[in-house]
Amino acid sequence: MYNIGLIFVIGLFAYLIFRRMNYQEGFDGSGNATPAPASSSNGIAGNSTNYLAQIKSQTVKYGDTFNVSKYRTEYEDIVMSLDDLLNAVMLEKVLSINPANPQQGFAMLGELNNAKAGLNNVMKFIDGK
Repeated sequence: MYNIGLIFVIGLFAYLIFRRMNYQEGFDGSGNATPAPASSSNGIAGNSTNYLAQIKSQTVKYGDTFNVSKYRTEYEDIVMSLDDLLNAVMLEKVLSINPANPQQGFAMLGELNNAKAGLNNVMKFIDGK
């Protein structure tokens, strides 16, 4: 009798928890199935052609916005100035590393080095246009 009562209490408890969650897998609450995951709209299977067209369209918009061929010199100067600034910030970080706990300083130095690599990639992009 004790076991039956225990199973009943656990079942009731589980029922109350799941009822409060108001959770129905695969439905949006209106009785209609939920739409496919977002990834299927991002180039998977039959939608890959449309996804590629959207990417190319966005690339053209960026190209028109930046007009690299006309403003190449200014963009290169900006990247070079940012590189100089980044070098100064890296030097400041090196000079302010706490010898008792250098890990945090080294982590920041690594992030700054990744930023430097990003600037180099931007410069390569500008040079390629």
